[in-house]
Amino acid sequence: MDDPWDLVVVGSGPAGSATALGALTADPRLRVLLLDRADFPRDKACGDGISPDVTDVLAVLGVPGLLDDWAPVRRLELARGEDRVSRPMRRAVRVVPRTVLDHRLLAAAVGAGARFERRRVRSVRSRGDVVVVDGDIAARVAVGADGAYSVVRKAAGLPPARRRAIALRGYVATPPRWSGLQVIAFDPHVTQAYAWCFDRGDGLASVGYGAFATDGLTRAALLRRLGEVLPGAEDGTDWRGHHLPLSSWRWAQPGGPLLLAGDAAGLINPMTGEGIHYAVATGALAGRAAAAAVSAGRPGSAGGRYRTAVRAMLGPHLRHTAGAARLSAVPAVLRAGITAARRDQGVFDDLVDLGLGQGRLTRHVLAGLARALTPR
Repeated sequence: MDDPWDLVVVGSGPAGSATALGALTADPRLRVLLLDRADFPRDKACGDGISPDVTDVLAVLGVPGLLDDWAPVRRLELARGEDRVSRPMRRAVRVVPRTVLDHRLLAAAVGAGARFERRRVRSVRSRGDVVVVDGDIAARVAVGADGAYSVVRKAAGLPPARRRAIALRGYVATPPRWSGLQVIAFDPHVTQAYAWCFDRGDGLASVGYGAFATDGLTRAALLRRLGEVLPGAEDGTDWRGHHLPLSSWRWAQPGGPLLLAGDAAGLINPMTGEGIHYAVATGALAGRAAAAAVSAGRPGSAGGRYRTAVRAMLGPHLRHTAGAARLSAVPAVLRAGITAARRDQGVFDDLVDLGLGQGRLTRHVLAGLARALTPR
């Protein structure tokens, strides 16, 4: 307690490890402690798609090529019933299980100088000029990267995310019809729900079903819907479910030494359910903000620094994804989006950027939607 850590990160998944890397690339002299309730490698429910935006951030964090041994997937198919489009993506994605991604990121953070300890954190509170974790760990700055039910978020005085989605993920031997593809098939009978099949390139595919309304959706119900939308995908194994705190028009981060990144910050794309990019990108920004605040001798300024950085990077994007999520809840608009993407590669590319990266609802997309909605 008399010799506080410069930075303590609660949660050592992508957001937490990226936070440590962001801090240590900014100032390698910092004393950084990573905490997690699990040993690594460990699994997490996730579609496993890693966008090129993620690998761009990882390169800046000093770990270029971290996933280069996983096969690139260059084609995406979007479907709703008989309406479908299949096109090459502007930049390839990789489908990497979380057992691999999270373990490699944590190893990179430890290699950069962070210390890792297994601990289930139960309390976080400010005491004077330090943050105290579990009564016996002190930090100048603490970052919550501890997921949807974040202890740090509660300590920061923020309520849980207002909207949540639910997803169930498993793995299945990749059928030939899905080889080399990312497939997203919207459920024609359930609003704002889709099944997916993402080829990993190693003989297996990540399959699952996600819904943005969670009432009454048991594991059995999710599997049943998955089998209806993508027959054969329900035969997978290693099923894991998870709640996803969805982003909204506004994003909150209080001032002070408590920061929130990734799922703990309520950052999940409300249109697609994608969260890895937000986790890695905001983790990197949180680490840099913490490093700058500690180096300036003003740890309490970390929250304000971080809020400014995230809003500059994601502010317009979050507003656009919130609007797109509302539009996609209208079946006619969803069909029009698929039609417009089928007609125009540029519309397709812009929609991929909106769903997987930091894109916006461009004029090109809106014009394509208008044309697709206009009767001929």
